Amino acid sequence: MLDFTLEFDRFRLELGPCACIMGILNATPDSFSDGGRYITLEAALTQGRNLAEAGAHILDIGGESSRPFAEAVSEQEEMDRVIPVIEILSREIDIPISIDTVKSSVARAALDAGATIINDISAFEKDPAMADLGAEKKVPCVLMHMKGTPETMQVDPNYEDLMAEITTYLEERVRFARERGIARNKIILDPGIGFGKTVAHNLVLINHLHKICDLGYPVLMGPSRKSFIQAILNKRETTPIGPDNIKTEYGTLAAVAASILKGAHIVRVHEVEKIVSFTRIIDAIRNA
Repeated sequence: MLDFTLEFDRFRLELGPCACIMGILNATPDSFSDGGRYITLEAALTQGRNLAEAGAHILDIGGESSRPFAEAVSEQEEMDRVIPVIEILSREIDIPISIDTVKSSVARAALDAGATIINDISAFEKDPAMADLGAEKKVPCVLMHMKGTPETMQVDPNYEDLMAEITTYLEERVRFARERGIARNKIILDPGIGFGKTVAHNLVLINHLHKICDLGYPVLMGPSRKSFIQAILNKRETTPIGPDNIKTEYGTLAAVAASILKGAHIVRVHEVEKIVSFTRIIDAIRNA
């Protein structure tokens, strides 16, 4: 695995020797797992503090659901959900905050409020001005692969060559980002597990993650509670397993372990406390 150092604002993240854990804070009413749980300011602040205290290295805050078939929300509504949370938490916790959005206006407001990373699931396609913002602010930017949009991505996704198409797409988005002025050492790649991919696609993606790592950038993976885990487990269950089921958490641990062993530098997860202890053992094994 290639090692990377991300230096930005007052933060320094060493990526490679130990898994970097990105804690998820969904300030949304309709996210696939915890939608509505942290929609109030008080609840979101409490969860953000808890994730930081549990050992998250990054806190990823989003105000628009990207679950399959999710509908877009207005710019103002998204900002109303996330900006007050970022303003307060950025003063209270000593880890970088990532803004999960496809809108450059929301990202700019979030950066002004104290966020220091842009996480764009559209890889700057939805709003090309996002790349200009990333270059201007000199912040790390996560570029993700997604086939279609959240509204359409799970409508019969198909590929002629899954890994080749994902790597080609990410290479193209990296070129776009670099042309807009984003430094090479500020780019993170996310192959988009669960975004426009079948169960089989997700398994192949994890198993062949080294092909994404070979592009030469830090790699982020977000398998936490994803539906492919539930689909696999439900094949042998009489009662349907949902995203919050403990068996789904066990499945998440397996997917996280495989992702790290296959080269992922950052894992984006809901249950930070469990993942921290878990990844310490995984890191010890792979570094032995």
